[in-house]
Amino acid sequence: MKWSFPIGRIAGSELRIHVTFFLLLLWIGIAAYQSGGSGAAVEGVAFIIAVFACVVLHEFGHAVAAKRYGIRTPRITLLPIGGVAELERMPEKPSEEIIVALAGPAVNVVIAGVLIVILGAQVSGEALAALENPAAGFLARLASINVVLVLFNLIPAFPMDGGRVLRALLATRYSRVRATEIAGTVGQVAAFAFGFLGLVGGNPLLIFVGIFVYLAATAETQAIGLQDAARSVTIREAMITSFETLGPDSTLQDAGDALLRTTQHEFPVVDGAGRLRGVLTRSALVQGLAQGGPGTPVLDVMTSAIPQLREAGSLTEALEALQKSGSPAVAIVDGEKRLIGYVTFENISELMMLRSAAMAH
Repeated sequence: MKWSFPIGRIAGSELRIHVTFFLLLLWIGIAAYQSGGSGAAVEGVAFIIAVFACVVLHEFGHAVAAKRYGIRTPRITLLPIGGVAELERMPEKPSEEIIVALAGPAVNVVIAGVLIVILGAQVSGEALAALENPAAGFLARLASINVVLVLFNLIPAFPMDGGRVLRALLATRYSRVRATEIAGTVGQVAAFAFGFLGLVGGNPLLIFVGIFVYLAATAETQAIGLQDAARSVTIREAMITSFETLGPDSTLQDAGDALLRTTQHEFPVVDGAGRLRGVLTRSALVQGLAQGGPGTPVLDVMTSAIPQLREAGSLTEALEALQKSGSPAVAIVDGEKRLIGYVTFENISELMMLRSAAMAH
């Protein structure tokens, strides 16, 4: 995720923080300082950090449950509106998806239980109504926040946890694509409700949540539709076969010239035997020119870890390889490992768009 940076790695997952998270801490600190001085500012910031520690544990709950089904979680990112566990994929079996979705809220239930039973925190209507008031007690507010996190995340607004449970339940009756479309529509309606409540109540955080839920619901609905459509297409039908390549001794000046005379956004870098060394993207080219100049070798800025597949496979294989690797392309090679084509998210989307238009006609 852009504008985020890593702060560590836990159980195989990289923990990242979005820069806007620090704006939240700054805002809370300044507001608390203005109302109660330096002591209130320290307590306010400490409380937010404690809340987000619970959010991190929530996301690791998803990660641990997903690992049970052989699904990795490469990254967990903290945002001002919460956390995002970037799973390689969601389980396709409804029962497994329900377990993964509920694992996060289950962690918050455990945290609230420990705070209440062992540490003596008291959760009441007054504590829930006074989450921003330090006088309500640090542990009581933290326990209340975890109760709120459980209830909020179980709202059936896809792709929130409750929405994923809804999708999984729908998938027991409908196809996965149709179940996702229904859950996605519910999520978009809920997003508008969040935005409306945020505007009426003057809560900007709720507005941001609404925007995030709407965009995420739309994106995941489209992604599931793409995955389903890819099952009936071979790599041979989708791969790019007409393209220019760069050599290992090429510079960014050579790449810039190729960019101007073609419509390519990425350039495979191949050796004399036609075997792939890496892929230079347009963004890497621009960044490399800004940092090192036109004489910089393409080998210094290209992406070298490119998955390789054979053309006889299903397009689903290429799509999964793109999603898991995060690479700009998947290389298609022959029996001698020579590059014969490549696949990107963009050309997969274009193919599906054309097939959809043709079927509609």
